[in-house]
Amino acid sequence: MPKKSKKTNKIKKTDRSATRSKEIKKFPKKDPYYAREVQTYEYPVPSREFILSYLRERKKPANFDHLFSAFGLKVEPERDGLQRRLKAMLRDGQLILNRGDLYGLVDRMSLVAGFVQAHRDGFGWLIPEAGGQDIFLHARQMRQVFNNDRVLVRVISKSGRKPEGVIVEVLERNTEQLAGRFLVENGVAFVDPDSKVITQEIIISKGAEGAAKPGQFVVVKIISQPTTRRQAMGEVVEILGDQLTPGMEVELAIRAHNLPYQFPSTVMSEAKQLPATVVAEDLKNRHDLRDLFFVTIDGEDAKDFDDAVYCEPLKQGGWKVYIAIADVAHYVKPDSALDIEAKLRGNSVYFPARVIPMLPEKLSNELCSLRPNVDRLTMVCEMELNADGIVQTYRIDDAVIHSKARLTYTKVAAILDGKEKGDAKLNGHLKNLHQVFNQLLHQRKQRGAIEFETTETQILFGSGGKIDRIVARKRNVAHQIIEELMLLANETTSKHLEKAEIPVLYRVHDLPQPDKLLGLRDFLKAFGLRLAGGDNPAPKEYAKLLERVAKRPDAHLIQTVMLRSLRQAIYSTDNRGHFGLSYESYCHFTSPIRRYPDLLIHRALKHTIQKKKASKFTLAAEKVELVGEHCSMTERRADRASRDATDWLKCDYMQDKVGQSFDGFIADVTGFGLFVELKDIYVQGLVHVTALKNDYYQFDSMHHLLRGRSGNTTYRLGDPIRVQVARVNLDDRQIDFVLDN
Repeated sequence: MPKKSKKTNKIKKTDRSATRSKEIKKFPKKDPYYAREVQTYEYPVPSREFILSYLRERKKPANFDHLFSAFGLKVEPERDGLQRRLKAMLRDGQLILNRGDLYGLVDRMSLVAGFVQAHRDGFGWLIPEAGGQDIFLHARQMRQVFNNDRVLVRVISKSGRKPEGVIVEVLERNTEQLAGRFLVENGVAFVDPDSKVITQEIIISKGAEGAAKPGQFVVVKIISQPTTRRQAMGEVVEILGDQLTPGMEVELAIRAHNLPYQFPSTVMSEAKQLPATVVAEDLKNRHDLRDLFFVTIDGEDAKDFDDAVYCEPLKQGGWKVYIAIADVAHYVKPDSALDIEAKLRGNSVYFPARVIPMLPEKLSNELCSLRPNVDRLTMVCEMELNADGIVQTYRIDDAVIHSKARLTYTKVAAILDGKEKGDAKLNGHLKNLHQVFNQLLHQRKQRGAIEFETTETQILFGSGGKIDRIVARKRNVAHQIIEELMLLANETTSKHLEKAEIPVLYRVHDLPQPDKLLGLRDFLKAFGLRLAGGDNPAPKEYAKLLERVAKRPDAHLIQTVMLRSLRQAIYSTDNRGHFGLSYESYCHFTSPIRRYPDLLIHRALKHTIQKKKASKFTLAAEKVELVGEHCSMTERRADRASRDATDWLKCDYMQDKVGQSFDGFIADVTGFGLFVELKDIYVQGLVHVTALKNDYYQFDSMHHLLRGRSGNTTYRLGDPIRVQVARVNLDDRQIDFVLDN
């Protein structure tokens, strides 16, 4: 037996090469996994990489006893260590244990590890971890898993458009709780999940239903995961209420999308320890801008004011513009409980009548909110612009400001339009901002930024938390002023950090995908239109085409198809520019209260302010990239959750309108029917293809229309149409229309 150190009771490093079997000589002298993993065991065991290398050389699976002997292990602690190591490798998808209890290499068994992406119709897809083509999973395979479970799949067929697979092993279960409606049928209690992508019912055993009554929405804890032979089992841990409970739509969306919504006690404790106001010590080494006439301009219902603006004309012409952003990074330190929770959330989530904030209220609505008439710590981007609105010089610094007014978009627009009077100082300040805006708008058009005309809606609530009506949210000149100033600050900070060569998250909007471009060009041909630029069109080409079709009666149709050809913006350390805005460099700097990537940008800026070397920045590029992927995911998750809640509210709003007729337009065309948006109501529903009478209809994806085979009837994207509300299904968030005859 190897000698033990008297002090540590562990094998000495010099004894690592103790006698082994003839199959392997000894552990490698520089095993990259050894140093990291050996500390978890009393006795050293082979690293993961060493085990994988051995099995590759062996070229066939091996049982535990063979491995134990082959590695020269003899004592019981070594047996325990090897068992735990192999168990961890099974869990992480590096090995597979077959029916003969033999350990084999996953890649040698044609197995693919990845995450399950479920479809509401019961089937699903495996999204491979290592990238590559998605693998189709039949509905019978999906019975044993939930959405986002991590699994191993064996590809069994490559016929058709995508390969098909079977689930060999579930590596990681990622659904511990879910929300749904509690029901009892034929004496069997179960929960019907509210999530659109979870089709399995959760069986509730007797005594596990708590005080839940049939028809109520509950939260169920999964106590037994599903298998191919039995359904999942669960117990009710929370009763949310019934369909009429105010705010039910948000509670269900939170659970369906696994949104973190309660701050841990450690986070609240850290927030509680923060000062109530700015203290004198915090003012050291800060640019004192408290005398400047900073103001905030936000919506009427805003509570977190994370940006303030000030502008003054320069004697030589042009302007000096100050963009002050709440200095969240001063209070939220790296790896603190506040930071870890903010990173987990990624962003604030906005529902029609509720916000799930990224940071506790003490920060988001108080200490980091740039309220009027109080000192606040900020990071300020100070820029000198020439008469054309082009930045000549800039300075980014820690600062302290004292906002002079909390203004709303409505008030500012009224003052600029002469409909409302403000004092002389405020009027002059707003006039300066408006002049800068006009030049920035001109620059936007010059560089060819793409600007689609879209309608944002706002839900107005009546009594009991029910929708009173849905209205278009009107954008005025004040919205545009703030938007252009924020874009300017974001671009300036991005260029600054790019020059500093610090790994940060850029806001990247890539060129359209080739197949999307091809589809758009084919669509445009039917209208006698052309998108210039070949395989790599510039944003300016899109902008020119939008301008050309603006006054056409089919402008909405053409704009919609153009918009759908574009990609979704993401966060990445690879600065590939922002296609839609026509920026070569762009990042998010202006909202650290509600977006984690902005907080990272602030930390990087502080690094440059303190003149530290780029190599000394706290996060390596690889870690920043992982944060970017996570924040891109949380952003999409927030959008889906907000959309789910809004869809619920709209279905609830339409329930008493069954049988009524409305004018609308075709918002989307699919092979199974038409999605119609009601005019001035902003609610969408489906006219199923079977509800289109007197013909068989063929879907033309290129031209976004359904065409009758025997007649000349066509239904095209953007066409006006009159429909009748046939049915409303609140559980499925679905509204069905039929044609109004």
